[in-house]
Amino acid sequence: MSTNDNTSTLKSYIDSASGAVQNAVGNILGTSGDQAEGQAKRDRAQAEHDASHATVKLPGGVTATPAGVAKDDPKRTEGSWDQTVGSAKEAVGGVLGSEELKQSGRQQNAEGQSKEAAGQVKDFTSGLGDRATGALGSAAAGLVGDRSKQEEYNAKHDTGKTLQRGAEHDINKQADAAARQ
Repeated sequence: MSTNDNTSTLKSYIDSASGAVQNAVGNILGTSGDQAEGQAKRDRAQAEHDASHATVKLPGGVTATPAGVAKDDPKRTEGSWDQTVGSAKEAVGGVLGSEELKQSGRQQNAEGQSKEAAGQVKDFTSGLGDRATGALGSAAAGLVGDRSKQEEYNAKHDTGKTLQRGAEHDINKQADAAARQ
C-alpha cells in the first residue's frame, strides 16, 4: 500500500519547501504564473501532510489510517477502561461521601493512565521500527526484483505507520484535553 497511498510526510515537507522557493522566485521576478504555481504546490503539500496524519479510532482498540488498519496494544484499551471506571468510582464516592471509594477511584484512574501510556509508547516505538524495517526491506527487495518480498515489507511499513499514527492521535487528544483544563 505504501507505494500507492501517496501520503508521505517527508514528501509533503519537500513539496512545501519547493513551492515556497518557486513562489519566492516568482515574487522576485514578478512572474505571477510561478507565484501561483508555487502556492498551488504548497497547498497540495499541506493536503498531503494532512492526509498522511489522518487517523480514525474504531471500537475495540483499532486504528485506521490511509496506510491501513492495525490493532492497538491491549494496554491502551485496558488503561482507558480503568480510567473510566476509576473516574466513576471517584464520582460515586463523592456523592456517597465515601473517601475510601473516592481514593480507590483515583488510584484506579492513575493506574489506567500509566497502563495506557505504556501501550502508547509500545505502539509508537513498534510502529517506528516496523516503518523503518519495511522501508529498508522493500528497497532491498526492489533492488533484487523480489516483488512478493517487497509487498510483504510494504505491508509491514504500512502497519507500522498506522500504529504510530494511532498512538500520536491519542497522545495529541490527551494533550489537547489537558490544555483545556
